[in-house]
This record gives sequence, structure tokens and C-alpha cells, in this order.
Amino acid sequence: MSIQDIIEGKKQWRAHVARVKALPPDYQIVYKEMQKYLFKVGPVSLSDGSLLPGIVDFFEEGVAAGKGVLELIGTDVAAFCDDLIKDSPTYANVYQESIGGEPGAARK
Repeated sequence: MSIQDIIEGKKQWRAHVARVKALPPDYQIVYKEMQKYLFKVGPVSLSDGSLLPGIVDFFEEGVAAGKGVLELIGTDVAAFCDDLIKDSPTYANVYQESIGGEPGAARK
């Protein structure tokens, strides 16, 4: 990764944060909770940069349609996030596979 890549990544992140800050306050709160949850769960696809901007796109469409954030995602933020990444491997899955076990299988 070159310095230019790092600078470009920071520019993209700052533009993303500016888009989040332009959302209404209730959308911002829910987005931050989703972001926190996704960082904890650790879907591998989070680093490719399309999931979080996709959520902001979805929220911007909801704002334009005049809908409340809970009308879009429901009252369970974690369940909504889980549905977004249900077919995506997580870092926990990758680690589990690297040590020779099946994801979700308990060791005896």
C-alpha cells in the first residue's frame, strides 16, 4: 500500500463521514450503532468499502422518501445488520477455519 493509497482512502472516508453527518439526527444515531455493531462482528467484506456507503445510500433514499429510520430497518438494529451480512464470512469464521474447525462447531 503506497502513501497515495492511504491518502485516497482518507479522502474517501472523510467524504463518507460528511455524508453521514448530513443525515437527520435519528438516522445518524442508528448509522453509528450499525457501524459499531459491524465493526464488532467483523464481516470480511467490511474492508472492501461497499457495505457502509451502501447503508448511507439506503438511508439517503429513505430521507428523500420522507420515511423515518425505523420504518426502513425496523426496531432491531442488530437483526437488520445480521441480515445484511448473513452470507458474508466474518473474521471469526476465517479464524475458525484456519485452526481446522468448522465455523460454529464446538470442540470437545
